[in-house]
Amino acid sequence: MQLTQDQIDAYKRDGFLVFPELFTPAEVAVLREETERLRHIEADGIFREGEDGKAKTMFRMHEPDGPTYSPAYRGLSRTPRALGVAQQVLGDERLYMHHCKVNMKPSIEGTVWHWHQDFGSWHLDGIAEPTMATMMVMLDDATEIGGCLYMLPGSHADGRFDPYYDESTVYKFWATPAAMVKARMEGAPDPVAITGKAGTVAIFDCNTLHASGHNLSARDRWQIYLCYNLCANRPGDVENPRPDYVRSRNWAPMALEEDDAILATRPLAAE
Repeated sequence: MQLTQDQIDAYKRDGFLVFPELFTPAEVAVLREETERLRHIEADGIFREGEDGKAKTMFRMHEPDGPTYSPAYRGLSRTPRALGVAQQVLGDERLYMHHCKVNMKPSIEGTVWHWHQDFGSWHLDGIAEPTMATMMVMLDDATEIGGCLYMLPGSHADGRFDPYYDESTVYKFWATPAAMVKARMEGAPDPVAITGKAGTVAIFDCNTLHASGHNLSARDRWQIYLCYNLCANRPGDVENPRPDYVRSRNWAPMALEEDDAILATRPLAAE
C-alpha cells in the first residue's frame, strides 16, 4: 500500500490519518474470533473491569512466546496495510513493535480514556525520540455514543507535555493534565471523532493528543492498537522497567509479510 504525497502531508500537519474499511469483513471476523478466544484466559497482560470482570485491555498478541499469542494478530502487524503504512509515515523501514494491544469497552460499563499522548508513557520507558506511530484497527463499528476515539488535530506539533499518573481507570496510565489540554484547544481545530465501520484504520503520531469517552451504547467496542518504533530509537535502560508485554524487549526489525497474512492463518476463511 503506497501513500500519496497528500496523505503524507496531512499526517505531518494533523498528526493522524484515517483509512475507511482498510481491512475486510473476513479479516475482521478472524481477528474478532481470536480476540474472543484470548479474552477468557488468565494472563498478566490482561486487565479487567466491571461487575463481571470483562477484559478492558489485552497486550502482546503478536509475539509467539506468550499466553496471549495469536497468529492472526502477528500477521496483521506485518501486512503492508499496517507495517508498510507505518514505515512510510515514520520514514524508516527498520521498525519494531513497542507493544500490541486491544482495548475492549464493554457496553454501558466501558469507561473513559482521558486525554493523553502515547509518548507521555513511552518517554518514561527510556525512549529518547518521538519517532513513533500507533495504528488503530476497528473490530466494531465506532460511534460517538459507543465511546469512539477523538484526535486533536495538530497537537503533536507542540511536542510532549509533562503527564500525570491517572489512577481513575482499571489500567493505570500517564495522562495529560486537563489545564494543558484546555490551553491547547484554545483557537485550535475541534477534536475529530474517529468513527467508521469495522475494518477502518487510523494511524497517529505518538504526541497527538487523543482520548475516548464512556461507552453508553448497547454494544461492546473493540479496537486494536499497533505501536511502532524505529529500531534505532529502542528504549535505553531505566529503573524498574515496565513488563515485556507493554515495553517490548524484541527490537529486531519486523519484516513485511503478504497482504493476506491474516486470512492465511485461517485457510477456510480465505476460500
